Amino acid sequence: MNDLEFGRTSYLIRDLIFGDSGKGTIGEFLTWWLDQFAPIWSKVHTVIRTEGGHQAIHNNILPDGRHHGFSQFGSGSLTSPIWTHHAKGMMVEPLHALDEGKDLQHLGVRDIFGRLTVSRDIRIVTPFQQAANRLREYARGVGRHGSCGKGIGETASDALAIGTDALYARDLMDSAILREKLSQIQAYKLAQLADLIYRFGDDKAISAEIDWLTNTAASSILVAYLGEFVERVKIVENAHIGGILSRPGSVIFEGAQGVLIDEWRGFHPYTTWSTCTFDNALELLREHQYDGRIVRIGVVRAYATRHGAGPFMTEDPFLTNALPDTYNVTDVWQQTFRVGWFDAVAARYAIAACGQVDALAVTCLDRMRDLSQWLICTGYELSEDDSNAAKFFELDPQNPRIARNIRLGPHKDLVYQETLTEQLKRVKPIYEVSANAADFGQRAEQHLARIESELGVPVAITSYGPTVLDKRMVRPV
Repeated sequence: MNDLEFGRTSYLIRDLIFGDSGKGTIGEFLTWWLDQFAPIWSKVHTVIRTEGGHQAIHNNILPDGRHHGFSQFGSGSLTSPIWTHHAKGMMVEPLHALDEGKDLQHLGVRDIFGRLTVSRDIRIVTPFQQAANRLREYARGVGRHGSCGKGIGETASDALAIGTDALYARDLMDSAILREKLSQIQAYKLAQLADLIYRFGDDKAISAEIDWLTNTAASSILVAYLGEFVERVKIVENAHIGGILSRPGSVIFEGAQGVLIDEWRGFHPYTTWSTCTFDNALELLREHQYDGRIVRIGVVRAYATRHGAGPFMTEDPFLTNALPDTYNVTDVWQQTFRVGWFDAVAARYAIAACGQVDALAVTCLDRMRDLSQWLICTGYELSEDDSNAAKFFELDPQNPRIARNIRLGPHKDLVYQETLTEQLKRVKPIYEVSANAADFGQRAEQHLARIESELGVPVAITSYGPTVLDKRMVRPV
């Protein structure tokens, strides 16, 4: 294999936990590191998104203090002339993409729209679906699922239910088809939520959401705004990605959210309508007979976090107070941001759900600097009356009340996943000390070694702060 062939690498970056582990910063760092230290033929030229949508925000902070939360443009675009491609599986909200692109232009990236290509068959998120999403979440009250309120689930379910009548990128290029489909989707969502809207009455907090579903002029107004998106962005054939993958150099498949909220392997119903494992990226690579190198990188924080509702086995109120997060705060949709100790059991489950992880990136080590002793969860204590535990957990041979691993259930079996979720709500974490050296650097090394040992995957990238200069490549990837 010659050097040009060896330079074709696909880096698949996925969050192994509940999201918010910093996969966007790892993609940014990898782009920067390859640009600085790798041969010219190995540099990253494109970031590819194959799942999720504008609910996934990846914060990049530059050494000079500039900050951008990447949502529909690839992380690293602020400083590197990389392209972004939205492949099938991705969802795009054009109005949000326009706003984000303009924000990046104000930060100095003048040609950002010229570096975005969108597959013609990706699903388009409309304000009607966002409004429906928010109304349903409001109605759940204390039983919320932790939705981001961005219409991702509504858009995914509509595409399954109404097929070609859903809105796709290709429809944006014909104003007559666009107006007709927008009107149909508005009517469809209004019919679905009519009883719910009636029950809300005159609640002013949600009047804007109801207005999107009842305003008869909304579709015509949207057509005018969406025309700007079509003018600025290249909508391409699905085969376009084949050309991207055939180019010398590297591509990054940037994931969305986390494996533990994956639509099929996550802890249902506190999940997303999106595949968060490597599956979508691998399917595209197989479809286009990609013969370059593939590197699967799993991202975890040095501790655990969860933003929103659902089981969180290692949640710790002390850590939640001690480790506040600048860009993840309590909000009206996801609500509480929770913090806990590193959960090796959940991380091993995520790795099993992914099938294979080649390297780990461990972020936010610096956040634990002031903690003199670090813990890691190595098992769960089960409740005494749990007669079905062996179906969902691999039990400790010496003590059947201790679970060491979570069992993978049948793929796409949401009944299994929902029952597993109920089981996880009742477990208690079993902790061991992972690091207690007097020196912070030594504690970090102890913790990293323990993570490697527990997960059986080498740590390749470590992060001690928000910028690329705070990260280290400890093993080549």
